[in-house]
Amino acid sequence: MQAPEPTLVHRRALTIEWGDCDPAGIVFYPRYFAMFDTSTGALFHAALGMPKIAWTRHFGILGIPMVDTRAKFHIPSAYGDEVVIESRVSAFRRSSFDVAHRLLKPDGALAVEGFETRVWTVREAEGGRIRAAPIPPEVVAAFSA
Repeated sequence: MQAPEPTLVHRRALTIEWGDCDPAGIVFYPRYFAMFDTSTGALFHAALGMPKIAWTRHFGILGIPMVDTRAKFHIPSAYGDEVVIESRVSAFRRSSFDVAHRLLKPDGALAVEGFETRVWTVREAEGGRIRAAPIPPEVVAAFSA
């Protein structure tokens, strides 16, 4: 049986803070990755109805570490800008998934695109090694509701 197509898009409004910016007054590029990480957490909270600490316990997992990330920078953002980050899971696989982020300016212009690949992980009882685990069908289904 084919997994349902993820359709949930989460939107998170934020204001660019002074500490996000470099001496030129624009967002220092690593700050976008922190914003996207927070947006992934907000996306899962919206889908699963509970914060990360609760759903990691509920599903008995260690977390969802990132194994690949990249971004495309189209236009800069600066201190005080009001922006919206749209986040969605673009693909689920057995134990990994992709998240796509779009940072939009107030006029709707696309400023930055972010891409993540994350893995659903558990810690083995013997030896404590971290390993990938299958993503539960109820998690996948929550992104298609």
